[in-house]
Amino acid sequence: MCGRYATTTDPGRLAVELDAIDETESTPGSGNFTNYNVAPTTQILTVVERHEHGHKDDEPKLRLRRMRWGLIPVWTKVAEPGVPVKGKPLFNARADKAATTPSFRDAVKYRRCLVPMDGWYEWVVEPDPAAKGKVAKKPFFMAREDGSRLYMAGLWSVWRDKSLPDSEPLLSCTILTTDAIGDLTGIHDRMPLPMPREHWDAWLDPDHPAPSSLLETPSEDVIAGIVARPVPSLVNSVKNNGPELLAQVSEQEEAGQISML
Repeated sequence: MCGRYATTTDPGRLAVELDAIDETESTPGSGNFTNYNVAPTTQILTVVERHEHGHKDDEPKLRLRRMRWGLIPVWTKVAEPGVPVKGKPLFNARADKAATTPSFRDAVKYRRCLVPMDGWYEWVVEPDPAAKGKVAKKPFFMAREDGSRLYMAGLWSVWRDKSLPDSEPLLSCTILTTDAIGDLTGIHDRMPLPMPREHWDAWLDPDHPAPSSLLETPSEDVIAGIVARPVPSLVNSVKNNGPELLAQVSEQEEAGQISML
């Protein structure tokens, strides 16, 4: 799974890098997307490819958008004016089942996105040698060894309160996960689904479904260069947020890190 990640991506710079339109500036409260402990329900940066509104015949363009992490299906009922009923926190979707899962199958067809990140966190759960019957959670950070940005496959949705036609639409998204591969299997049995640059055109195409092969578990070459390193247990709490969360932990410190479940 992927329930926590880190990003230092600046939308303005990314827009230039990708030749994309930065639509985050028009979103209330867009602010700074740098976040070393991104958690579900947070507003996150995504990359989509869409036509200009009302110009379906124009060439679609890459756009940066701000979305809530935790997909809200279009059919979600209204709790109060402009607010959807709280449901399951759909921050992850299994890539192998998304096309047939009611909450995601519509998005799989025409609303796919990318989620840029520096890397993601996962926890190894082991017996705690210092406390019989207890377990210890050791956090690891998975990222490219060269520090380059990762782009994970995602799905997105647009929710509206139909009784308020003039209200702002609520954009939300989920990150696809797949079976872990290679050395990453030693950390967790699941991982976010990386989307290589050569597949972006097919994955982001707003007019056609993506090839089903892009939802399959990738080959090990896709994660080449991704390494897992132990990081401070500070990341266990979403209240902690800063570059110190990514600090390298020594073997001695790693052995001493214990966070009870």
